[in-house]
Amino acid sequence: MGIAIITGASSGMGKDFVLELDSRFDFDEMWLIARRVDKLELVAKELKNKTRILSLDLEKKEDLEKYSNLLKVENPNVSFLVNSAGFGRFGNYQEVDCDVSLKMIDLNCKALVYMTMNTLPFMSKGSRIINLGSASSFFPLINLNAYAATKAYVVHYSNALHDELKERGITVTVVCPGWVKTEFFDVAKNTENVHGPKKYKPMLDSKKVVKKAVNAAIKGKKFSVYNWYTKFHRFGARFFPRFIMLNTWKGMQKKNIKK
Repeated sequence: MGIAIITGASSGMGKDFVLELDSRFDFDEMWLIARRVDKLELVAKELKNKTRILSLDLEKKEDLEKYSNLLKVENPNVSFLVNSAGFGRFGNYQEVDCDVSLKMIDLNCKALVYMTMNTLPFMSKGSRIINLGSASSFFPLINLNAYAATKAYVVHYSNALHDELKERGITVTVVCPGWVKTEFFDVAKNTENVHGPKKYKPMLDSKKVVKKAVNAAIKGKKFSVYNWYTKFHRFGARFFPRFIMLNTWKGMQKKNIKK
């Protein structure tokens, strides 16, 4: 069936995408991409499909070029590309370092586009791209501003590309979950005097979010939005005045935000 390529494959939703795809399909090979080789090796041991472990830091241009060169050498038929690598950071403009915000843009946006554009020449009719967006993409968020903006970019990019690729029979599905129980929070909370939500509810099960996302991709859908709470926020962002949705978010914050 060709190959599946998954970024961020060592943990969290990336790992669950690996496990879900492995359970459903027989691939010629699965390419697992992340920085941590030891964790990738543990994931590979759980799979029935043949795997290739690629230790790549997608924030680095040289590692992206290694991936591009490998595609040219192997000339694979790519059935699935899952762009799951990314990170966020809670905090206001004083708490999140500029370099951290730029790294978010590099990984969440630039690397995703690079992976997609360099993989597309090796995809054919029936191939699927899954990009990890977020419910934070629905409207601007204080104390999560750079991350939410990167995910808004992913949503718009994915939706437009989906339409551009119709004549090739390739689909792009963007996944927009709310809070998902993963390692995301270990990184996102790594800020002193952090502003951020008082609580994270409802907390979604990663495996269920991923299963729905793969189902949506197989059906060729543009969006995969899990559970009524997240769907409400997507609806509200489209039809309610923006200040209503922003005030709802402000009410969830730990501290009052000064203008």
